[in-house]
Amino acid sequence: WECPSVLEYKVQAGNSSLYNTPQCFSIYVMGLVLEWIKNSGGAAATEKVSIVKSQMIYYIIGNSQGFYVYPVEPENRSKMNIPFCIGNAKGEDALGKRFLDKALEHNMLSLKGHRSVGGIRTSLYNAVTFEDIQKLAAFMKNFLQMHQL
Repeated sequence: WECPSVLEYKVQAGNSSLYNTPQCFSIYVMGLVLEWIKNSGGAAATEKVSIVKSQMIYYIIGNSQGFYVYPVEPENRSKMNIPFCIGNAKGEDALGKRFLDKALEHNMLSLKGHRSVGGIRTSLYNAVTFEDIQKLAAFMKNFLQMHQL
């Protein structure tokens, strides 16, 4: 492993701190995030929460009798981003739009899938709380009950 020169003190000192100005704001924010992780129980605790959050969403998808479709093989599942379609593997456009519109009414933002893939994408970043995911899970269950094909 080699330390990036922008973070290497000897390089900075040897160039009167003019070698390359580090991105101060990014370093500051990283420090805040690391402090938050530490205060939340550390990396192991953060990982456990991440696993529980993703399992909650995967459980709903897996038990929807094909209403929610996960287009990625189980061994390649992400704990951070969960893309899925509604109705079939390609997604029912009208139903997907209705899902996104209803989610927006419940103040759930940024669920639209990537422009090259479409569908819906749930991002479970560390800053997304367990309560946020519980709210999404309840919404998904309710939407399933109201629109099951």
